[in-house]
Amino acid sequence: MAADIVFLVDVDNTLLDNDRLIADLMQHIAGTCGAESRERYSQILESVRARLGYVDYLGALQQYRLEHLEAQELLGTSRFLIDYPFAQRLYPQALEVLAHLQTLGETVILSDGDVVFQPRKIQRSGIWDAVQGRVLIYVHKEQMLQAVEERFPARHYVMIDDKLRILDSLRRQWQQRVTTVFPRQGHYAHDTAANAAFAPADVSVERIGELLHFDAGRLLGG
Repeated sequence: MAADIVFLVDVDNTLLDNDRLIADLMQHIAGTCGAESRERYSQILESVRARLGYVDYLGALQQYRLEHLEAQELLGTSRFLIDYPFAQRLYPQALEVLAHLQTLGETVILSDGDVVFQPRKIQRSGIWDAVQGRVLIYVHKEQMLQAVEERFPARHYVMIDDKLRILDSLRRQWQQRVTTVFPRQGHYAHDTAANAAFAPADVSVERIGELLHFDAGRLLGG
């Protein structure tokens, strides 16, 4: 049976400050392996992101290791990633927003990412439990809307994402069946030149915590 409303919520720079995570990682690599290693890892990370369409931290680390087979310091970097304090990087009131949305409809995490690090991030941050395990992770989520509909059918969807590109894609596919919500957090949200190519969202907020003050009517009427 279809729900009235399903809230689809992104993770990186929507619920969790992923820019801060990357900055911490780069600082760690510079401190343990040196600035040159940090720059090379950053180049590999961007290359992998361009090829795969999402940020694969562990995959980039493995590729870097193949160039530096003697670098035992990389073992500490993998531990840094796996044991990272993700819960400390949640935006203020992020989990409260998930609880609030659940009173208005069904709340589902819809994220891009790999099959190891991204689930761990979502679990260790507390997001997984906050939505009772309703988590979908794809390579390109905007290409998987039919799969989303099959798993979580709804009369109307609300997508909350820091990337206007994603919101614009969902609008073009689902049209009036979706309301798009744009939290202006993270570097993608503030890339004015890139965002100029996409339609504005139905609702924009400066921080995710503002959604605590939205009821269903205000969201859908946006």
